[in-house]
Amino acid sequence: MAHYTRRTFVKATAGLWGAATLGSMTGGCQDSMAGRGQWNGFKYAMCNESMGDLPWPQQCKIVSDAGYKGIEIAAFTLVKEGVEEITSAQRKEMVQVMSDNGLECAGLHWLLAPPPPGLHFTTPDAATRAKTVAYLHELIDFCGDLGGTVMVFGSPKQRNTVGSSTTEAKQYFAEGMAAIADHAKKRKIKILIEPLDHTQTNVINTTAEAMEIVKKLNHPAIQTMFDFHNTVDETVDFVTLLRTYRPYIHHVHVMEMDGKHLGTGDAVNRYVDAFQYLKDIRFDKWVSLEVFDFTPGGQAIARESMKVLRAIEAKLA
Repeated sequence: MAHYTRRTFVKATAGLWGAATLGSMTGGCQDSMAGRGQWNGFKYAMCNESMGDLPWPQQCKIVSDAGYKGIEIAAFTLVKEGVEEITSAQRKEMVQVMSDNGLECAGLHWLLAPPPPGLHFTTPDAATRAKTVAYLHELIDFCGDLGGTVMVFGSPKQRNTVGSSTTEAKQYFAEGMAAIADHAKKRKIKILIEPLDHTQTNVINTTAEAMEIVKKLNHPAIQTMFDFHNTVDETVDFVTLLRTYRPYIHHVHVMEMDGKHLGTGDAVNRYVDAFQYLKDIRFDKWVSLEVFDFTPGGQAIARESMKVLRAIEAKLA
């Protein structure tokens, strides 16, 4: 199987289909990241890219058998041209397969990776931006139909500056987010702006930059998330990041810092403080495994990473 990393991502072939309103940093929205009432432990999900060449039922079985409760979907792995080709009946079948395996849809990510080709969110070309926004509307409905509640907006190649300044690109980014915010809210979905380090993109490299747009739009459907792998450009530790932006973080991606699956590096020790903080606040959103080296195969990635997640939990107070 091909070796992928987000920092060197080149798509080969698509797989066939087989919390409160934003406010201040203190106040009511503080509870958006902490569970109310009884906390039932971490909700683990796994992203599906490492299994993209397998039929959907087999993907779900691998994820479920390894102990995850959710599956996060990169839509491009399921289609030839775009999510429009997945019919209402097929979407219901996908939901049934997830349910049969004790899974929920955690949401979508890699939103703009082709297919379809030619999408770009921050280009000065208004027609291309409009085409991209239109496809994001399709993805919102696809996510909602599957029961997903978040859409992680990473897609570095589709948000890099192209003939414009970084400032202009951020403005286009904000305009695009504003154009889909109400639709996302209607479908009970949050669009999460994912900070990506400077080796991946030159538009939004830190959580503080993501928060500039979140606060500018001041819309409950536009929020952010935390990804261990993407903290290269941050100047503070994991816990400080989580604590600082706690009300706005609605999803966590976990993998080793080099993008490989858990157990191939030092995450079992390095991530303990962050997981302790998440446990202390009773984090009730998804903690989702996303990796960029698929060579071990989905089953090994799922099982070995879950062992590390349980080992981290065993270290927590």
